[in-house]
Amino acid sequence: MKIQQLSIFLENKPGQLKRACDLLAGAGINITTLTVAETKQYGILRLIVTEWERAKSVLESGGFLTKTTEVLAVQVPDRPGGLAAILEPIEKNGINIDYMYAFTFGREGKAVMIFRFDNPEQALDVLKSAGVEVLKEM
Repeated sequence: MKIQQLSIFLENKPGQLKRACDLLAGAGINITTLTVAETKQYGILRLIVTEWERAKSVLESGGFLTKTTEVLAVQVPDRPGGLAAILEPIEKNGINIDYMYAFTFGREGKAVMIFRFDNPEQALDVLKSAGVEVLKEM
């Protein structure tokens, strides 16, 4: 299943990340996982949260530019070669990965990888056909 990810554009200066987190905390919205990428002028905060629609509204009301993107959350065996095995059917089917990030805590020997594919529908079909566990929620 596809999961909604929020991308928030942050001015590259001290306090911007904290301000976004404070807005979410004040609204009682939990961040499940995140990643931050940066350039000289701005950063992109990518978030998976408990209530993405409300989070988007809260962040936009706070002055942040946000974008919603569909991503896939995939369980990967947390061992050498676990990710390579997941990537094999993706490569064989010519699907491009735009970006990915991971977390490994609390999953009893499994990591969770968040993928943004150029063709999420095809990626979902390929992963399911390969017996890969795609999570419905985080």
